[in-house]
Amino acid sequence: MLTSKEYSDYINGAIKSLNLPGGKLAGLYSPISYALATGGKRLRPMLTLMTCEAFGHPVEEALPMALGIEIFHNFTLLHDDVMDNSDIRRGRPSVMAKYGVNTAILSGDTMLSLATGLMLKAPAATMPAVMECFNSTAIEVYEGQQLDIDFENRNDVSLSEYLEMIRLKTSVLLGCAAKIGAIIAGASDNDADLLYRYAECLGLAFQIQDDMLDVYGNPEFGKPIGGDILNDKKTFLMLSAMSSPKAAEMRAAMAQSDKSSKIKAVTEVYDALNMRQLCSEAVERYSLEAISAIEKANIPEENKVCFRKLAYSLSERQV
Repeated sequence: MLTSKEYSDYINGAIKSLNLPGGKLAGLYSPISYALATGGKRLRPMLTLMTCEAFGHPVEEALPMALGIEIFHNFTLLHDDVMDNSDIRRGRPSVMAKYGVNTAILSGDTMLSLATGLMLKAPAATMPAVMECFNSTAIEVYEGQQLDIDFENRNDVSLSEYLEMIRLKTSVLLGCAAKIGAIIAGASDNDADLLYRYAECLGLAFQIQDDMLDVYGNPEFGKPIGGDILNDKKTFLMLSAMSSPKAAEMRAAMAQSDKSSKIKAVTEVYDALNMRQLCSEAVERYSLEAISAIEKANIPEENKVCFRKLAYSLSERQV
């Protein structure tokens, strides 16, 4: 199997080869190229290719679907930035900030259609299962986004509700990416479901780790410290603190008007609750659950190594 870098390089090369229209249509397609060029880890398409290869099929068979997953993911980011009025995405101006709200919406809509078109390139025998997985996952992602919006106006969100929201908004697309690779490779339903669960657990671990990085991360790695705190964003840390004996202290800390004071006060509550350790334990728990799923799958032992490494690498991001 390929290394993570080789998968990433392969995907980046394929994205550059999409040959999106220019000329009179540059106003529609240039924002798409801009969005896709920001890169990231390419985790979702990587999972599609990894899974296909793990079951003994060449990565080329799953490449169109992997690209479709990546384009769909970036489509959701374009619309998410519009809904959140976010000017920055991955350390540079968002499509909305650079090209305007209307263009971000229209280019995002086009990305959804491009992604669907790539999914339709699946072999005829696997097409129904691929499209069912893709479409049902898309609806779940939208449901997760709606829950996230609803949570902004609620003060009674529970930790279990939050975990379900991030499962829908983030994790199910990772699960879909892995499952589609398995479907393309002709894996059994049970094995495809095990790969789905593996990736779904990775998504939960990833999001909890991301919540922790907002407070305890290194700003040199691209994420400013305290952004979630200043935006009163529901996170694993915030909701855990709100359900703890220090809930009153947490509410008082969140009520601070001065930005630096607010970050300091909230962080002190988190420190008192040993929240960094609690997050690390949750990340490890989901990472181990992911590994447990991959161990049950009927793929060669040597092909399981890269899946284990990926699970551990996500739980060991720089903090």
